[in-house]
Amino acid sequence: MNHPTADELLLLAYDELPATRAGELESHVAACSSCAEEVAQLERGRAALDLAVPPRPRRAAIVWAMLGLAAAAAIVGVVITRSGRVMPPEHWQPTMTWSATAGYVTGGKAMMDIDAQLTRLEQGRNHGLPN
Repeated sequence: MNHPTADELLLLAYDELPATRAGELESHVAACSSCAEEVAQLERGRAALDLAVPPRPRRAAIVWAMLGLAAAAAIVGVVITRSGRVMPPEHWQPTMTWSATAGYVTGGKAMMDIDAQLTRLEQGRNHGLPN
């Protein structure tokens, strides 16, 4: 009687053999004590490994969690962009003027007056000196 290889016995212990070959090996293991002992050791090792190594998280659960987070981020983005008051374009009047001295965009006459005052202060003698 031919003994199965160690690989075949391992596949038998993990139930990964085709049904026809598994049936042949099971009948051989039932009749052969050395093969039965080897399969028993492999099954004990398999049981110990199943206890020692926690199961990996299911890939589908991770994918669904990522999709949920992406949907939540999209909803938050929509809520944030819609929360401010939006004026219709026909009521908007541009009041911006470029300030060459201060280097920023100012809006309206009040900002231009402030810019002029800041420019005069910067050109003064005591600018940047300690009090």
